[in-house]
Amino acid sequence: MKAKNCFSTTLLCIYLTLLLPTPISSQYCQRTCGNLHLKYPFGSGPGCGDPRFHPYVTCSQEKLTLTTHTGCYTITAIDYNIKVLYITDPSMSTCSCAQPSKGFGLDWNAPFSFDDNNIFSLLDCSITSSPIYKPDGFYGGGNSTLVPLCDSEGASICSLLYSCRPISALNTPISTCCVYTPVDLGPSFEMDLQKLKCTSYSGFFSFNGQDSNPQSWEYGVALKYKFSVSNDYPGACADCERSNGVCGYTGDYNSFICNCPGGRLNTTGDCLFSPYWSHGLRLLPWKMGGVWLQIYSLALFLGCIS
Repeated sequence: MKAKNCFSTTLLCIYLTLLLPTPISSQYCQRTCGNLHLKYPFGSGPGCGDPRFHPYVTCSQEKLTLTTHTGCYTITAIDYNIKVLYITDPSMSTCSCAQPSKGFGLDWNAPFSFDDNNIFSLLDCSITSSPIYKPDGFYGGGNSTLVPLCDSEGASICSLLYSCRPISALNTPISTCCVYTPVDLGPSFEMDLQKLKCTSYSGFFSFNGQDSNPQSWEYGVALKYKFSVSNDYPGACADCERSNGVCGYTGDYNSFICNCPGGRLNTTGDCLFSPYWSHGLRLLPWKMGGVWLQIYSLALFLGCIS
């Protein structure tokens, strides 16, 4: 009888051990960066979020920043439902300020692309040397006219932008303005104003319900992000966040980890257990029910076979 009881107790201990998440060396992942809430795939530092996004999106001094080969840009908002983040470009011309710019571009291997709502207007482009203008009707020594490779419906946007005092101060004809849609930027998503022979650009992603009032438009750039082919939210990460944890990664193979509150423990599961290094692992009271039900059921089973 004692042997059976000992065997049953051993099985129970093994089962309890398997219920515990595997602890890993701890690190601290923030839930916020400034006033922005951080969720997968974004993180506050190395080991947090998705490793494919960390080189591009970082949190420093409570400011979330996107970095590309053309510069660093403040992230002003993230819409996790439609998977779009919004940035500002300090060199962009708006209805409040006009200034020279080198343009904007995305790294070719970055997990971002332009949102369809973006509208870019190239400003003060050289009609004689810019590649956005091409000769039309030129045959031999005949006459030709220059036709811009721009959105034909963008003339009204250029007119409204030139009604802004800072942009009108450029003192250039509206014909040097070209509305450029993201699809025209090519597969590299590159807007090199020096190559395009334009001195500046303006970009916005929403008319904000006031199509004819450029002072109310939402200036900036909207970027779509994608973390998988199907873009389905990872199940392990969803479980981690539901248990009040933050998704992260570790090791040479960037294996998934769940960073538990306080940064005192990373686990390969979720944060159903609250870590106390001096007292081992302790179950959180609000998460004990399901686990204890399993333990109770196993105890009854072991009692039947003892």
